[in-house]
Amino acid sequence: MVAWIFPGQGSQYVGMGKTLFEESAIIREFIGLSGRMLGFDMLRLMLEGPESELTLTQNAQPAILSVSIALSDFLSERGAKPDIVAGLSLGEFSALTVAGSLEYADALRLVRLRGIAMQEAIPPGEGIMAAIIGLPNEVVEKICLEISSEEEVIVANYNCPGQVVVSGTTEKVRLVTSLALEAGARKCVELSVSAPFHSRFLQPVGDVLRDFLKDVKVSPPRIPVISNVTGDFFPEDPEEIKELIISQAYKPVKWEQSIRRMIQLGSDRFIEVGPGKVLSGFMKKIDRNVSISTTDCESLEVIREFQEIAN
Repeated sequence: MVAWIFPGQGSQYVGMGKTLFEESAIIREFIGLSGRMLGFDMLRLMLEGPESELTLTQNAQPAILSVSIALSDFLSERGAKPDIVAGLSLGEFSALTVAGSLEYADALRLVRLRGIAMQEAIPPGEGIMAAIIGLPNEVVEKICLEISSEEEVIVANYNCPGQVVVSGTTEKVRLVTSLALEAGARKCVELSVSAPFHSRFLQPVGDVLRDFLKDVKVSPPRIPVISNVTGDFFPEDPEEIKELIISQAYKPVKWEQSIRRMIQLGSDRFIEVGPGKVLSGFMKKIDRNVSISTTDCESLEVIREFQEIAN
């Protein structure tokens, strides 16, 4: 059983897909058209930067989505089809698009709006995220609870065994990382993000998405999609799908649970579709017995090598 998984924000980099765009005029035009739909030169930004502009949430999110969908279309046109899909945070929008729940144009506008709303949700510098490596989940959860009774800091991403991300106010996140190091964490790294994603501070983002989704057609998925919020199937009902899309902005991402659910359902071949190899790294820590490959959007020749694997 083949699973396609889609990366989230942080996988972008200046020059991503350069060889791919040079080899395929169709993919190059697809990315160019996507940028024109949003009113900026997405292709130039991907290829030339500057990095400071590409990493802005409002730019990074549509850029990653467009590359992921371009690669998905390339594989699909050559007969490769997933049996099940999932995406990490932003990547969930790629998964829902591939599954037919969202039209690409709607998903593109949605993630652009989501990115802008995320940047505006909290004043700069007041909220951050940090990865904590080398501690059990329950130890980090306990530290968060001990220093904050009002969810000023929470575990926001359960990535893989021994790696979680905490999110909240700058003061509380830095206190958690200090205590985590004292408790034996191997490393703590502050992330380059513009807000404390997947925490209660981003509830205003949910309100923005709710307003936008009122006029968006959402369809039952044609193939199973695993939800970040529940770690299980997205429902068939369009209104319930919308609610999960909305709440995902301010609720924790259960990535490890999602992957384990896919494996439990019979997934034994995973393809990371999109820029970077972050998810492949997580996979190796979750279960080394499954096959994981990555397109990394660098070359059509490399992607062609995965067609047999992806089928």
